[in-house]
Amino acid sequence: MKIKIISFFTLACVLNIWGAVAKAQRKGFWQQKVDYNMDVNVDEKAYQYDGKMTLKYSNNSGQSLKKVYFHLYFNAFQPGSMMDYRLKNISDPDKRMVTNLGTKEKPVYQSRIGELKANQTGYQKIKTLTVNGANTTFKIDGTILEVTLPVAIQDGETARFDMEWTAQVPEQIRRTGRNSAEGVALSMAQWYPKMAQFDEFGWHLDEYTGREFIAPFGNFDVTIHLNKNYVVGASGVLQNPSDVKGYQQKAKVKAVDNKATWHYKAQNIHDFVWAADPKFVVDSASSKNGIRVYTVFLPTDKEVISNWKTAIGLSTEFFDFCSTKFGKYPWPTYTIIQGGDGGMEYGTATLITGGRNLKSLVGVIFHESAHSWYQQLFGINETVDEWFDEGFTSFVEELAMQHIFEKRGAIASNPQIAAYRGYYKLALSGKEEPMSLLADYYNTNYGYSNEAYNKGAVLAEQLGYIIGQENLEKTFLKFYDIWKFKHPTPNDFKRVAEDVSGINLKWYFNLFINTTRQIDYAIEKVTDTEILLANKSNFAMPLDVLVEYTDGSKELFYIPLREMRGEKPEEHFDIYKSVKRTVLEDWFWTKPDYTIHVSKTPKTVTIDPSLRLADVESANNSFSK
Repeated sequence: MKIKIISFFTLACVLNIWGAVAKAQRKGFWQQKVDYNMDVNVDEKAYQYDGKMTLKYSNNSGQSLKKVYFHLYFNAFQPGSMMDYRLKNISDPDKRMVTNLGTKEKPVYQSRIGELKANQTGYQKIKTLTVNGANTTFKIDGTILEVTLPVAIQDGETARFDMEWTAQVPEQIRRTGRNSAEGVALSMAQWYPKMAQFDEFGWHLDEYTGREFIAPFGNFDVTIHLNKNYVVGASGVLQNPSDVKGYQQKAKVKAVDNKATWHYKAQNIHDFVWAADPKFVVDSASSKNGIRVYTVFLPTDKEVISNWKTAIGLSTEFFDFCSTKFGKYPWPTYTIIQGGDGGMEYGTATLITGGRNLKSLVGVIFHESAHSWYQQLFGINETVDEWFDEGFTSFVEELAMQHIFEKRGAIASNPQIAAYRGYYKLALSGKEEPMSLLADYYNTNYGYSNEAYNKGAVLAEQLGYIIGQENLEKTFLKFYDIWKFKHPTPNDFKRVAEDVSGINLKWYFNLFINTTRQIDYAIEKVTDTEILLANKSNFAMPLDVLVEYTDGSKELFYIPLREMRGEKPEEHFDIYKSVKRTVLEDWFWTKPDYTIHVSKTPKTVTIDPSLRLADVESANNSFSK
């Protein structure tokens, strides 16, 4: 495959995003800041490396800190770890992480972590650690490094940590590791000691059991010394493309002791990933808005090469599409790297498996790239508000797939209908738990994935049903303006939606997130003069009811919910064209039924013709005479 000559943004041209952030809506908001300068020397044969780090940590909390904490994620890949025990005791473990010793019908799962030998495990061992030049006291407990400081870091101070550590890359079991199933040598995710998040809710010290992450925003300056034959894909902007393999056709690889040096910089991200393999090839393209997208992958056959070639063009369209709908992508580059065991987002980069058909490849790229907004730009706490991360990302991904890949144009009904079906299946399965549950604590992976991905997407789409589609689009853009680079909570998103729409949303977010209550409305009776509706559940919602009369005319009755203390504006979907809209008196949650009075004989009656109301029993939502 012919590799394009790549142009790079110099550091001087990169937007100083940190200083450009607008004031947050929430009074008294604060956040910590980190700046990493790391240098790692890799022994690719032993799958080990030595690391040096200088970390500048800015304390903006309003209090002094006597302790700080780091995550050592590699330590989870050891027999006896919490992740190991989680695999042994959950009813439906991630099949990538276990070996089935039984049959498909009667599986007997064995944790792959529990069977690792000493030279296959992962670890991160701290050799030295000082703060402002003074020695610290520290201890390691699983995947958490607790550091007791000789002198507390005062509010407004920036402390300098200097650390040396050694690490062993584990077998590829989850996200990070060596020798993936597709043959990628090194997938380096969660590879460095990472400062834990400290915010208004305290320290976030979740043991790594397989879910996702949160970390403070900061700048990264990373140098990697690796065998000269390897090609690297990473977060940030490569500073020396002419000195390494893969990025320029006439590059002259500079090697010392048979190792090339890779130098990357990135601004205002909260995680840094890289992957390396001697067989990697690099391609790149620019979006119309000037975002440089890279692909780094294994060219195993013609179909794979063709799929990746097509995918990179669609990916540039994706970033322009999302920049219009959800706020401008603020970094100069994005790198799509083959590696890991599925798909996972990181700062300005992703690791994905690459041996896929075209639709699957584009779908996973769109999903992980969408995380550039809902996770990376907003620093969402994926361990606490997993649906806000995965659900909103799934919402973005589906819109992009239909617009860019499937070229559907105007969508007549609910574009998130697949997510709704997944949610309905979960809601009726008996395995649903409140969506506010911490990500690690779901009883089943089935429950977690459907809550986070499907129900989260339903929450976003159904919000448009409540406040109106145009208000939903305005909410996404205003939320971006206020909360980019700021670690917002779901309540912050709710407050923006309330401000945009003038509608109270406390009831909706509370019931849909914190309970497993279900929506179920029904058409109980239709006469020539009346339509009787019933709320058969304990979850009240506003209703759109479309009536077609026997004379061929149509009328859309809109019934607000009293708790909204407002009304959504008239929407302009094709199904409502040339349809009279009548706003009725509000309904309230303590009243189980509601009567619509009509002046003509109804022929058909339909509750929510747009299919955005997440009603678990739709069979009773329509009437035909």
